Order: sequence, then C-alpha cells, then structure tokens
Amino acid sequence: MKLRLTTLSVFLGLSAFTSLGITSLGVNAQEGPVTISNQLEQKVIEWRRDLHQNPELSNREFRTAKVVAEHLTNLGLEVQTGIAYTGVVGVLRGGKPGPVIAMRADMDALPVVEQTDVPFKSTAISEYRGNEVGVMHACGHDLHMAMLMGAAEKLASMKDDISGTIVFIFQPAEEGAPGDEEGGAELMLKEGMFEQYKPEVVFGIHVWSAGSTGHISYREGPLMASSDRFEITVKGTQTHGSRPWGGVDPIVAAGQIIGSTQTIVSRQVNITKAPAVVSFGIVEGGVRNNIIPDEVYLEGTIRNFDMDNRAQIFENLKTTAEMTAQATGAEAHVHIDEGYPVTINNPELTRKMLPTIERVAGKDKVVISDLVTGAEDFSFFALEVPGLFVFLGITPEGEDAKAAPSNHSPFFYADEKALKTGTELYVNWALDYTKI
Repeated sequence: MKLRLTTLSVFLGLSAFTSLGITSLGVNAQEGPVTISNQLEQKVIEWRRDLHQNPELSNREFRTAKVVAEHLTNLGLEVQTGIAYTGVVGVLRGGKPGPVIAMRADMDALPVVEQTDVPFKSTAISEYRGNEVGVMHACGHDLHMAMLMGAAEKLASMKDDISGTIVFIFQPAEEGAPGDEEGGAELMLKEGMFEQYKPEVVFGIHVWSAGSTGHISYREGPLMASSDRFEITVKGTQTHGSRPWGGVDPIVAAGQIIGSTQTIVSRQVNITKAPAVVSFGIVEGGVRNNIIPDEVYLEGTIRNFDMDNRAQIFENLKTTAEMTAQATGAEAHVHIDEGYPVTINNPELTRKMLPTIERVAGKDKVVISDLVTGAEDFSFFALEVPGLFVFLGITPEGEDAKAAPSNHSPFFYADEKALKTGTELYVNWALDYTKI
C-alpha cells in the first residue's frame, strides 16, 4: 500500500517518528567513523568496474541481479530475488534486538553510447523502444551498487555487534520502466516489500558529477522535484489555409494553450511554498503549408517541490487547456502521466544523522544542496517511511565540478576514490541509527 503524504504532513507530522526515540541518538560526534579496509575498498572498485562493463537497461538487469544476489548469499544474508522483476533484497539480522532500517541502491543503466576512455568502458548493445542502442552506466548506478555491496560485507562481518536488522535493497528500473511495463520503487512497494520487512527509515546515496570527490550535499525537506509527463491533444476541423473560417484551427488553439499554461505557475500557484516549472517539449501538427490540420499534439513535463502544489498544477493544467481550446472552437484532451513524486528528506532524520555524515566525509566537505529539478524514484520509499537521500561528489579534486560532464552524459566520469566515502557512509548510517 502506498501512503501519499503531503509536504506539510512530512514537515509537521513528526510525533509518530519522534516516538521511535530518534531524539535520543546515542552517537558521540567526536568518535571516529567505522572505516573499511584497503582490501574491501579494492573489492568495491572491482565490483564497480565489472558492473560498469556489463550494464543492463531497466527491468532487464538479469546478470546484475545475479551478481548482487550471489554476493549477498555468500555473506550469509537472507536473500530474496525477483522483486519487481529483477530486484534483489538482502536481510542482515544483527545479534542484538533493535530497529529495522533499509538502504537502497539502484541497478539499471541508460541507452547511452559511452564516450569515455576508461579501460573498463562499456561496449554493451541492447534494444530500446525497438532500436539497437549502446548501454552505459551514465548515472552512476554501478557505483551505488558497489558501495552497498561493500557496506553489506562490512556490516555482515560485524553481525554479532549490530542491534536490529538491516535491509539492503537493490532496485531495478530507477530510470523508468520501458513501454507499458511497471517497475522500480513503486512496483517493489506495490508487491509488498515494505509491508514484509517493515523498515523504520530508508537511506540512499546518489553520486553527483557537480560535486568534488568525497564531498556530500544534503538538504532537509524537499530535495528533488516531482516529475510528471503530460499530453494534450487539440482537436479542430481541417480546412484550406486560404479559408481558415471554413474550419477550426487547432494550431492557433495550441499556441494559446502553450501561452496560457505559463500563467499556472506565475499566477495560479503559491510559489512562495516551492518553485515549479511547466515546460513543453513536443509540438506536432500539420503536413502541408496550406492545410490547416484537424489535430495538434503537445507534450511536456511538470516539475515541482510541493505535493499539494503538484495536485493543483494537475487540475489547473487540465482546466486551462480545455477552456482555452473551447474559446477558439476547438477541443483539448489532457492526459497526465504521474511520474515520481517529490523526494523529501525527513527533517528530523536528516538532523539526527548529520553528525554521521560529517564524521564520515569531514565537516568541511559537507554542504547544503540547492533544490534539484531532476527526479528520483527513491521518493516513493521516502513517502512510506522517513527517508534520507544525499549526493556524493565524484569529480576529482582540482577539477571544476561545475564543468564536469553531467549525469546521463556519454562522457560521465566517476573518481573511484569516492567509493570509500559512500561505502563508509552506508556502514555508519546503519551502525549509528541502530544506537538509537
């Protein structure tokens, strides 16, 4: 069952969360973090390179899932496979009673032809939307998996001293399920994963080319935007371009819809709560210069940082498009494909785990993140239970991170020195939270 929370309830409805005892985190900020050995760090690097060289697209992560499942099984964890098609979950039950926490890494790659010159460069080929495409881990999911695999190995070696249970989630299809398929975090929840394991909190890390290696950025409350696709079909009546009065022009109606919808954010939504964007990416209609067509197709995206504003934008988009078209004699049919909700870091959890982040990375390498208009389906997990999601920099020190090839670029490059920081952050989150 998916619990839809408003941003307001996430901010203010903390009484149940506080009852977990999170206000009494027994972690001494002066203590050094638990670290991983050079040997384990090298294994993490090797896993990353293997996964990078063998990427697989969303809902097709068959080899990837096998690699992950075998590793977790060899560690002695309880392992479940086939969740949301290819997802893997490993459960580590500590030697002492305590809370259940979840930690997540995503598994899928992108239909991108790699242009880097690393020796483990991907040359994989697959099919995407009926076309043959190159495949690349251009968003760093190979690093995410390797770090969580390393954390699982370190924590498994400390099993007798761990209070509580740690659930390692390896999630497929974060980049979106292909075609009409379901997938990703939403499908894992739909299949009852959280109902089965009942985690109190969930943690996640995303590598980020806009940050320097080992630097961590975080933010309380909304961090990443919701992402929703909309389609508008504007129907008119075809006529000759020399006699526009003989029909209904859907091109003119579509143009007015494009203009009118810009007032949704600027005039109809309270943007003092959170920013929002309504953008058109596709405008299609007509086949000849002197024929007014009978239909125009529009498609675009909605991004915003407040769940209540999101619902209002949906309603206003539909009303604005329909009424604007009607005023010209045309019709507009609106379909909104709800994508990922807002990624929200629970403020209380974020504050309580900040000392852990600072101990692992170093206080001078921890900064507050700007709002990010990209989207993440970790958001589904963080609407179910309190969540914390951070960015880990991967651009080598001394290089301009702002100029580095972005996530999803064919030139995307990750400094593997960041793997140690990310692995240790997962480990210390698990250990520190279970001391509550």
